[in-house]
Amino acid sequence: MPGDELVKDPYLTTTRAVATKAGPGSIWPWLVQLGDGRGGLYSYDVLDRAFGVLSGPSADRILPEFQRLAAGDVIPLGKGPDWPVALLQPERDLVLEPVPGRVSWCFALHPERDVTRLVSRVRIRIYTRGILWMLAPLIDACWFIMERKKLLGIRQRAEALDRSAVPPAP
Repeated sequence: MPGDELVKDPYLTTTRAVATKAGPGSIWPWLVQLGDGRGGLYSYDVLDRAFGVLSGPSADRILPEFQRLAAGDVIPLGKGPDWPVALLQPERDLVLEPVPGRVSWCFALHPERDVTRLVSRVRIRIYTRGILWMLAPLIDACWFIMERKKLLGIRQRAEALDRSAVPPAP
């Protein structure tokens, strides 16, 4: 297709992040229990349920039975592809590969002085097909809304967990 040779990187990559006062140990439990029938997605549950991605609401507590996750495990979703775990480094990185070789989603924790940055990076191989590049902004706008809510939902839960783990000052 004319103009396709101008596309050097066949990937669309988005990176979004939130800073939280919670430490990695308070964020990580929420990440490893992601999924349908597990902790949920911490986004707009009404939409996730309407589209069949979740069968119930997102958890507002840590679920001990879902705290073990390893590379090779799968995070289940309702309708749609499950998310295989490609890489996992506890309290650092969780990389999912919903469509092997085409779509990856990384959650990374970067502790700094008084905050931890929760970073979400999605990488989608869209090749050089013009229609995919034209649709990308629309898809990304919808994705941004859901992903932003997910990051804020995790931050809210992690900060509440972090506060509950710290004994009150005398």
